[in-house]
Amino acid sequence: MKSGGDPPRPRPVGTPRPERQVAFRLGLSAESRAAVFLIAKGFRILARRWRSPVGEIDIVARRRKLLVFVEVKARENLDDAAWSVTERQRARIVAAAEAWLGPCFQVTSQVNVVRPGGEAQQAHRDYHLGFQSAEVAASFPAHVHGMSPFLTLQGAVAHSDMPIESGPTKLLPYSQRYAQGYVAWRRADFREYFENNFVQVPLAKGDAIFFNPALFHAAGSNRTSHVQRMANLLQISSAYGRAMEVVNRTRMSETLYPVLRDRLKAGNITEPEALSVIASCAEGYSFPTNLDRDSPAKGLAPESQGQMMLRALREDWEPAEFARALAKHAWRHGAGESTELIDY
Repeated sequence: MKSGGDPPRPRPVGTPRPERQVAFRLGLSAESRAAVFLIAKGFRILARRWRSPVGEIDIVARRRKLLVFVEVKARENLDDAAWSVTERQRARIVAAAEAWLGPCFQVTSQVNVVRPGGEAQQAHRDYHLGFQSAEVAASFPAHVHGMSPFLTLQGAVAHSDMPIESGPTKLLPYSQRYAQGYVAWRRADFREYFENNFVQVPLAKGDAIFFNPALFHAAGSNRTSHVQRMANLLQISSAYGRAMEVVNRTRMSETLYPVLRDRLKAGNITEPEALSVIASCAEGYSFPTNLDRDSPAKGLAPESQGQMMLRALREDWEPAEFARALAKHAWRHGAGESTELIDY
Protein backbone atom coordinates (compact mmCIF):
# COMPACT_ATOMS: atom_id res chain seq x y z
CA MET A 1 0.00 0.00 0.00
CA LYS A 2 1.39 3.38 -0.96
CA SER A 3 2.17 5.82 1.82
CA GLY A 4 -0.66 8.26 2.38
CA GLY A 5 -3.08 6.37 0.10
CA ASP A 6 -6.56 5.23 1.06
CA PRO A 7 -6.83 1.61 2.20
CA PRO A 8 -8.55 -0.71 -0.33
CA ARG A 9 -12.27 -1.14 0.23
CA PRO A 10 -13.18 -4.62 1.37
CA ARG A 11 -15.25 -6.65 -1.06
CA PRO A 12 -18.78 -7.30 0.32
CA VAL A 13 -19.23 -10.78 1.72
CA GLY A 14 -20.70 -13.13 -0.90
CA THR A 15 -19.83 -10.89 -3.85
CA PRO A 16 -17.98 -12.80 -6.61
CA ARG A 17 -14.60 -11.54 -7.71
CA PRO A 18 -14.63 -9.33 -10.83
CA GLU A 19 -13.06 -12.06 -12.98
CA ARG A 20 -15.77 -14.50 -11.86
CA GLN A 21 -18.47 -11.97 -12.73
CA VAL A 22 -16.98 -11.54 -16.19
CA ALA A 23 -16.85 -15.32 -16.67
CA PHE A 24 -20.46 -15.64 -15.50
CA ARG A 25 -21.65 -12.99 -17.99
CA LEU A 26 -19.64 -14.66 -20.76
CA GLY A 27 -21.21 -18.01 -19.90
CA LEU A 28 -24.73 -16.56 -20.01
CA SER A 29 -24.00 -15.02 -23.41
CA ALA A 30 -22.67 -18.34 -24.74
CA GLU A 31 -25.72 -20.20 -23.40
CA SER A 32 -28.04 -17.73 -25.11
CA ARG A 33 -26.22 -18.24 -28.42
CA ALA A 34 -26.36 -22.01 -27.95
CA ALA A 35 -30.10 -21.84 -27.25
CA VAL A 36 -30.66 -19.81 -30.44
CA PHE A 37 -28.62 -22.38 -32.39
CA LEU A 38 -30.72 -25.24 -31.00
CA ILE A 39 -33.97 -23.43 -31.80
CA ALA A 40 -32.76 -22.88 -35.36
CA LYS A 41 -32.16 -26.63 -35.59
CA GLY A 42 -35.76 -27.33 -34.58
CA PHE A 43 -35.29 -27.94 -30.87
CA ARG A 44 -37.64 -26.63 -28.20
CA ILE A 45 -35.92 -25.29 -25.08
CA LEU A 46 -37.41 -26.94 -21.99
CA ALA A 47 -35.17 -25.39 -19.34
CA ARG A 48 -32.02 -23.31 -18.89
CA ARG A 49 -29.60 -23.49 -15.95
CA TRP A 50 -31.72 -26.23 -14.40
CA ARG A 51 -30.41 -27.11 -10.95
CA SER A 52 -30.73 -30.30 -8.96
CA PRO A 53 -28.99 -31.45 -5.76
CA VAL A 54 -26.43 -33.33 -7.86
CA GLY A 55 -25.59 -30.76 -10.51
CA GLU A 56 -26.70 -28.18 -13.05
CA ILE A 57 -27.68 -28.55 -16.71
CA ASP A 58 -27.11 -25.48 -18.89
CA ILE A 59 -29.83 -26.31 -21.42
CA VAL A 60 -32.48 -29.04 -21.66
CA ALA A 61 -33.99 -29.22 -25.15
CA ARG A 62 -36.22 -31.51 -27.16
CA ARG A 63 -36.87 -32.19 -30.83
CA ARG A 64 -39.65 -34.71 -31.39
CA LYS A 65 -38.55 -37.83 -29.48
CA LEU A 66 -34.97 -36.64 -28.94
CA LEU A 67 -34.22 -35.12 -25.52
CA VAL A 68 -30.79 -33.49 -25.11
CA PHE A 69 -28.84 -32.15 -22.13
CA VAL A 70 -26.38 -29.46 -23.15
CA GLU A 71 -23.24 -28.29 -21.34
CA VAL A 72 -22.13 -24.96 -22.82
CA LYS A 73 -18.44 -23.99 -22.83
CA ALA A 74 -17.24 -20.64 -24.21
CA ARG A 75 -13.82 -21.37 -25.70
CA GLU A 76 -11.89 -20.19 -28.75
CA ASN A 77 -11.97 -23.60 -30.46
CA LEU A 78 -13.81 -26.93 -30.23
CA ASP A 79 -10.85 -28.86 -28.80
CA ASP A 80 -10.48 -26.49 -25.86
CA ALA A 81 -14.22 -26.64 -25.23
CA ALA A 82 -14.24 -30.45 -25.31
CA TRP A 83 -11.26 -30.78 -22.95
CA SER A 84 -12.80 -28.29 -20.50
CA VAL A 85 -15.59 -30.78 -19.69
CA THR A 86 -13.86 -32.91 -17.08
CA GLU A 87 -14.74 -36.45 -16.02
CA ARG A 88 -16.22 -35.10 -12.79
CA GLN A 89 -18.36 -32.61 -14.71
CA ARG A 90 -19.58 -35.35 -17.05
CA ALA A 91 -20.59 -37.47 -14.06
CA ARG A 92 -22.50 -34.53 -12.56
CA ILE A 93 -24.29 -33.87 -15.86
CA VAL A 94 -25.36 -37.51 -16.08
CA ALA A 95 -26.56 -37.45 -12.47
CA ALA A 96 -28.53 -34.25 -13.10
CA ALA A 97 -30.08 -35.76 -16.22
CA GLU A 98 -31.20 -38.81 -14.25
CA ALA A 99 -32.61 -36.52 -11.55
CA TRP A 100 -34.65 -34.80 -14.27
CA LEU A 101 -35.86 -37.99 -15.96
CA GLY A 102 -35.93 -40.81 -13.47
CA PRO A 103 -35.81 -44.33 -14.90
CA CYS A 104 -38.12 -45.60 -17.66
CA PHE A 105 -40.12 -42.39 -17.96
CA GLN A 106 -42.27 -41.19 -20.85
CA VAL A 107 -43.05 -37.56 -21.67
CA THR A 108 -46.08 -36.28 -23.58
CA SER A 109 -46.94 -32.66 -24.27
CA GLN A 110 -49.51 -30.35 -25.82
CA VAL A 111 -49.26 -26.69 -26.78
CA ASN A 112 -51.95 -24.66 -25.03
CA VAL A 113 -52.88 -21.15 -26.25
CA VAL A 114 -55.30 -18.84 -24.41
CA ARG A 115 -56.06 -15.59 -26.21
CA PRO A 116 -57.10 -12.31 -24.56
CA GLY A 117 -60.53 -12.72 -23.00
CA GLY A 118 -60.15 -16.48 -22.50
CA GLU A 119 -62.23 -17.75 -19.58
CA ALA A 120 -60.85 -19.41 -16.46
CA GLN A 121 -61.20 -23.10 -15.72
CA GLN A 122 -62.97 -24.47 -12.69
CA ALA A 123 -60.78 -26.02 -10.00
CA HIS A 124 -60.03 -29.69 -10.61
CA ARG A 125 -57.59 -32.56 -10.26
CA ASP A 126 -55.98 -34.44 -13.15
CA TYR A 127 -54.33 -37.84 -13.76
CA HIS A 128 -55.57 -40.44 -13.45
CA LEU A 129 -58.70 -40.45 -11.34
CA GLY A 130 -59.15 -36.72 -11.86
CA PHE A 131 -60.46 -37.30 -15.38
CA GLN A 132 -63.17 -39.66 -14.20
CA SER A 133 -66.64 -38.71 -12.99
CA ALA A 134 -67.20 -38.52 -9.24
CA GLU A 135 -69.18 -41.76 -9.41
CA VAL A 136 -66.40 -43.63 -11.24
CA ALA A 137 -63.73 -42.21 -8.91
CA ALA A 138 -65.75 -43.29 -5.87
CA SER A 139 -65.87 -46.88 -7.19
CA PHE A 140 -62.09 -47.23 -6.75
CA PRO A 141 -60.67 -48.27 -3.34
CA ALA A 142 -58.89 -45.76 -1.14
CA HIS A 143 -55.39 -47.09 -1.89
CA VAL A 144 -55.91 -46.33 -5.60
CA HIS A 145 -56.76 -42.72 -4.70
CA GLY A 146 -53.49 -42.53 -2.82
CA MET A 147 -51.50 -44.19 -5.63
CA SER A 148 -52.89 -42.27 -8.63
CA PRO A 149 -50.91 -39.02 -8.17
CA PHE A 150 -47.61 -40.90 -8.10
CA LEU A 151 -48.03 -42.17 -11.67
CA THR A 152 -47.70 -38.74 -13.30
CA LEU A 153 -45.81 -35.50 -12.75
CA GLN A 154 -47.64 -32.56 -14.31
CA GLY A 155 -46.06 -29.35 -15.53
CA ALA A 156 -45.72 -26.67 -18.17
CA VAL A 157 -43.06 -24.56 -19.87
CA ALA A 158 -44.09 -20.97 -20.63
CA HIS A 159 -43.76 -20.00 -24.29
CA SER A 160 -44.65 -16.39 -23.50
CA ASP A 161 -44.42 -14.05 -20.56
CA MET A 162 -47.40 -14.69 -18.27
CA PRO A 163 -48.21 -11.79 -15.94
CA ILE A 164 -50.90 -12.48 -13.34
CA GLU A 165 -53.55 -10.69 -15.40
CA SER A 166 -52.94 -13.13 -18.27
CA GLY A 167 -54.18 -15.99 -16.07
CA PRO A 168 -51.33 -18.39 -15.23
CA THR A 169 -52.43 -21.54 -13.41
CA LYS A 170 -54.17 -21.05 -10.08
CA LEU A 171 -52.93 -23.43 -7.38
CA LEU A 172 -54.26 -24.39 -3.94
CA PRO A 173 -51.20 -25.19 -1.78
CA TYR A 174 -51.19 -28.56 0.01
CA SER A 175 -54.56 -29.61 -1.44
CA GLN A 176 -52.93 -32.74 -2.87
CA ARG A 177 -52.89 -34.07 0.69
CA TYR A 178 -56.68 -34.25 0.94
CA ALA A 179 -57.42 -37.97 0.60
CA GLN A 180 -61.00 -37.55 -0.67
CA GLY A 181 -60.10 -34.89 -3.22
CA TYR A 182 -60.82 -36.95 -6.34
CA VAL A 183 -64.44 -37.28 -5.26
CA ALA A 184 -64.81 -33.83 -3.70
CA TRP A 185 -63.31 -31.41 -6.23
CA ARG A 186 -66.56 -30.99 -8.16
CA ARG A 187 -68.51 -29.88 -5.07
CA ALA A 188 -69.55 -26.23 -5.00
CA ASP A 189 -68.20 -25.64 -1.47
CA PHE A 190 -64.76 -26.96 -2.46
CA ARG A 191 -64.66 -24.77 -5.56
CA GLU A 192 -65.70 -21.76 -3.51
CA TYR A 193 -62.88 -22.46 -1.02
CA PHE A 194 -60.46 -22.78 -3.93
CA GLU A 195 -61.46 -19.41 -5.40
CA ASN A 196 -60.99 -17.73 -2.00
CA ASN A 197 -57.56 -19.25 -1.28
CA PHE A 198 -55.66 -20.02 -4.50
CA VAL A 199 -52.26 -18.58 -5.35
CA GLN A 200 -50.78 -17.67 -8.74
CA VAL A 201 -47.17 -17.29 -9.87
CA PRO A 202 -46.29 -15.00 -12.81
CA LEU A 203 -44.06 -16.75 -15.33
CA ALA A 204 -41.48 -15.41 -17.74
CA LYS A 205 -40.94 -16.96 -21.14
CA GLY A 206 -38.92 -20.15 -20.62
CA ASP A 207 -39.96 -20.64 -16.98
CA ALA A 208 -41.20 -24.09 -15.99
CA ILE A 209 -43.62 -25.13 -13.27
CA PHE A 210 -44.25 -28.70 -12.06
CA PHE A 211 -46.77 -29.94 -9.54
CA ASN A 212 -48.58 -32.99 -8.19
CA PRO A 213 -51.63 -33.74 -10.41
CA ALA A 214 -53.72 -34.16 -7.26
CA LEU A 215 -53.17 -30.48 -6.42
CA PHE A 216 -56.41 -28.52 -6.91
CA HIS A 217 -55.65 -26.21 -9.83
CA ALA A 218 -57.27 -24.28 -12.66
CA ALA A 219 -56.14 -22.08 -15.52
CA GLY A 220 -56.92 -18.42 -14.82
CA SER A 221 -58.81 -16.03 -17.06
CA ASN A 222 -56.81 -13.94 -19.54
CA ARG A 223 -57.90 -10.41 -18.62
CA THR A 224 -55.39 -8.70 -20.90
CA SER A 225 -56.06 -7.12 -24.27
CA HIS A 226 -52.75 -8.15 -25.85
CA VAL A 227 -51.13 -11.19 -24.17
CA GLN A 228 -51.56 -14.49 -25.99
CA ARG A 229 -50.81 -16.91 -23.18
CA MET A 230 -48.94 -19.92 -24.52
CA ALA A 231 -47.48 -22.90 -22.69
CA ASN A 232 -46.25 -26.38 -23.45
CA LEU A 233 -48.19 -28.66 -21.11
CA LEU A 234 -46.13 -31.66 -19.96
CA GLN A 235 -46.98 -35.01 -18.46
CA ILE A 236 -44.10 -37.17 -17.22
CA SER A 237 -45.57 -40.64 -16.83
CA SER A 238 -44.31 -43.48 -14.69
CA ALA A 239 -43.33 -46.67 -16.49
CA TYR A 240 -45.32 -48.68 -13.98
CA GLY A 241 -48.83 -47.57 -14.93
CA ARG A 242 -48.85 -50.19 -17.72
CA ALA A 243 -49.61 -53.82 -18.41
CA MET A 244 -46.77 -56.29 -18.95
CA GLU A 245 -47.85 -57.44 -22.42
CA VAL A 246 -49.37 -55.87 -25.51
CA VAL A 247 -52.74 -57.28 -26.61
CA ASN A 248 -55.00 -56.29 -29.50
CA ARG A 249 -57.97 -55.05 -27.51
CA THR A 250 -59.71 -53.75 -30.63
CA ARG A 251 -59.76 -57.23 -32.21
CA MET A 252 -60.74 -58.87 -28.91
CA SER A 253 -63.66 -56.47 -28.49
CA GLU A 254 -64.78 -56.97 -32.09
CA THR A 255 -64.73 -60.77 -31.63
CA LEU A 256 -66.59 -60.83 -28.31
CA TYR A 257 -69.21 -58.19 -29.07
CA PRO A 258 -71.63 -60.35 -31.12
CA VAL A 259 -71.41 -63.12 -28.50
CA LEU A 260 -72.22 -60.71 -25.67
CA ARG A 261 -75.02 -59.12 -27.70
CA ASP A 262 -76.67 -62.47 -28.44
CA ARG A 263 -76.41 -63.68 -24.85
CA LEU A 264 -77.77 -60.45 -23.41
CA LYS A 265 -80.72 -60.49 -25.81
CA ALA A 266 -81.41 -64.15 -24.94
CA GLY A 267 -81.21 -63.41 -21.19
CA ASN A 268 -78.33 -65.85 -20.70
CA ILE A 269 -76.15 -63.26 -18.96
CA THR A 270 -76.83 -60.09 -16.98
CA GLU A 271 -75.41 -56.64 -17.70
CA PRO A 272 -73.05 -56.82 -14.66
CA GLU A 273 -71.70 -60.09 -16.08
CA ALA A 274 -71.26 -58.44 -19.47
CA LEU A 275 -69.39 -55.60 -17.76
CA SER A 276 -66.90 -58.11 -16.37
CA VAL A 277 -66.27 -59.42 -19.89
CA ILE A 278 -65.86 -55.87 -21.23
CA ALA A 279 -63.36 -55.06 -18.47
CA SER A 280 -61.26 -58.08 -19.44
CA CYS A 281 -61.13 -57.36 -23.17
CA ALA A 282 -61.70 -53.66 -23.91
CA GLU A 283 -59.49 -50.69 -23.03
CA GLY A 284 -61.15 -49.14 -20.00
CA TYR A 285 -59.11 -45.93 -19.74
CA SER A 286 -59.44 -43.04 -22.18
CA PHE A 287 -55.74 -42.22 -22.32
CA PRO A 288 -53.28 -42.01 -23.93
CA THR A 289 -55.06 -40.65 -27.00
CA ASN A 290 -54.69 -38.14 -29.81
CA LEU A 291 -56.46 -35.10 -28.39
CA ASP A 292 -56.56 -33.41 -31.79
CA ARG A 293 -58.81 -36.22 -33.07
CA ASP A 294 -60.32 -37.47 -29.83
CA SER A 295 -61.35 -34.36 -27.95
CA PRO A 296 -63.67 -34.96 -24.96
CA ALA A 297 -67.27 -34.31 -25.98
CA LYS A 298 -68.44 -34.28 -22.35
CA GLY A 299 -66.35 -33.84 -19.22
CA LEU A 300 -62.56 -34.12 -19.19
CA ALA A 301 -62.06 -37.52 -20.84
CA PRO A 302 -63.17 -38.88 -24.23
CA GLU A 303 -65.18 -42.10 -24.37
CA SER A 304 -63.05 -45.18 -23.71
CA GLN A 305 -63.23 -48.33 -25.78
CA GLY A 306 -64.99 -50.11 -22.90
CA GLN A 307 -67.56 -47.34 -22.49
CA MET A 308 -68.30 -47.42 -26.20
CA MET A 309 -68.75 -51.21 -26.11
CA LEU A 310 -71.25 -50.93 -23.25
CA ARG A 311 -73.14 -48.18 -25.07
CA ALA A 312 -73.29 -50.33 -28.21
CA LEU A 313 -74.78 -53.21 -26.24
CA ARG A 314 -77.37 -50.99 -24.58
CA GLU A 315 -78.34 -49.45 -27.92
CA ASP A 316 -78.24 -52.85 -29.69
CA TRP A 317 -75.83 -51.96 -32.47
CA GLU A 318 -75.32 -54.47 -35.24
CA PRO A 319 -71.87 -56.14 -35.13
CA ALA A 320 -70.84 -54.44 -38.40
CA GLU A 321 -71.76 -51.04 -36.96
CA PHE A 322 -69.73 -51.75 -33.82
CA ALA A 323 -66.74 -52.90 -35.92
CA ARG A 324 -66.80 -49.61 -37.87
CA ALA A 325 -67.04 -47.64 -34.62
CA LEU A 326 -64.10 -49.60 -33.21
CA ALA A 327 -61.98 -48.85 -36.27
CA LYS A 328 -62.85 -45.16 -36.06
CA HIS A 329 -62.09 -45.15 -32.33
CA ALA A 330 -58.68 -46.76 -32.98
CA TRP A 331 -57.95 -44.15 -35.66
CA ARG A 332 -58.81 -41.31 -33.26
CA HIS A 333 -56.31 -42.74 -30.77
CA GLY A 334 -53.55 -43.06 -33.37
CA ALA A 335 -50.57 -40.72 -33.51
CA GLY A 336 -51.13 -39.89 -37.17
CA GLU A 337 -47.38 -39.73 -37.80
CA SER A 338 -46.04 -39.25 -41.30
CA THR A 339 -44.59 -42.35 -42.91
CA GLU A 340 -41.96 -40.30 -44.75
CA LEU A 341 -38.46 -39.94 -43.31
CA ILE A 342 -37.47 -36.47 -42.12
CA ASP A 343 -34.57 -34.98 -44.06
CA TYR A 344 -32.31 -33.04 -41.70
